[in-house]
Amino acid sequence: MTSYQRTFARLAGEPVDRLPAQPIFMLYAAKIIGRTYEDYVRDYRVAVAGQLAIVEQFGMDMVSLCSDPWREAGDCGTELTYFDAQPPAARAHLLADKSALAHLPMPDPRRGERMSDRIAGAALFREQVGGQVPILGWIEGPVAEAADLRGINEIMLDLIEDEPFVRDLFEFCTQMEIAFALAQIEAGCDIIGIGDAAASLISLETYEQLALPYEQRMVQAIQAAGARVRLHICGDTNHLLPRMADTGAEIIELDYMVDLRAAREHFGPEVVIMGNMDPVRVMERSSPDIVWRDCARCRQEAGERYILAAGCEIPPDTPRENIQALFDYARSTT
Repeated sequence: MTSYQRTFARLAGEPVDRLPAQPIFMLYAAKIIGRTYEDYVRDYRVAVAGQLAIVEQFGMDMVSLCSDPWREAGDCGTELTYFDAQPPAARAHLLADKSALAHLPMPDPRRGERMSDRIAGAALFREQVGGQVPILGWIEGPVAEAADLRGINEIMLDLIEDEPFVRDLFEFCTQMEIAFALAQIEAGCDIIGIGDAAASLISLETYEQLALPYEQRMVQAIQAAGARVRLHICGDTNHLLPRMADTGAEIIELDYMVDLRAAREHFGPEVVIMGNMDPVRVMERSSPDIVWRDCARCRQEAGERYILAAGCEIPPDTPRENIQALFDYARSTT
């Protein structure tokens, strides 16, 4: 089976020849081709080359456009600082004064420098591996994007103190992210990741009332355009497990502190679970034997509908032999 066939068979609940493996590589992908991370996040050709190197060297069942969370905020006007060996950072938040939301123009994802770069990456991936390796696009979820525009501390207070503003901001973010997702799908993406890490910081009640309806709209729009959805809320999401599957996402990626058995009970048998190896303690700082054993644990706890991955990004200093062990395990089992 090709990686494309293997992935979509797993999503459909059909037999596969081996376990699909789709860990997140970002900083490692830049490092493996000898480029800085600034190059990786600013030039889609570098990102494509880094991802294809991972596929060639390890046999990864995916190529990814996930690189940093600042594409959308950057095209809204956020000034960014770039670094050689870490993701970019905002110099200031556009909505430090929340009244600025009323005058914030909606960016065109095909015209903004940062979003159009990711779209160009999707098109290049389609030329290189389309139909052979799944192409993963990426957008930010409503809480994460609101935090990028407003500030993480500020949006957490707003969730308590100013629900009307939060709903207006989430509406802006949702419209922007749907447009960005659809442009990536048109360019060649098969799956869209929705990264909503900041949602791990809110209560289940707040998630249900404020975040979930907007995540659901994103998922529905992506699926209506013919792509699948991979929901990624890193951090401790044990308290959100009862409702995460209600997003409608076909794939839910879980971080290392989450109980996979409890997740399966809440999600039911149809949702594909990804994760949840500890990226640092297991992947970066242990041994191939321990990596292998933790892969087996995840596979056993998550059940049949599972794709092998760590809980979040593979750190750039992870020993090659540990990464090889992960992919060797994937080749050893279905």
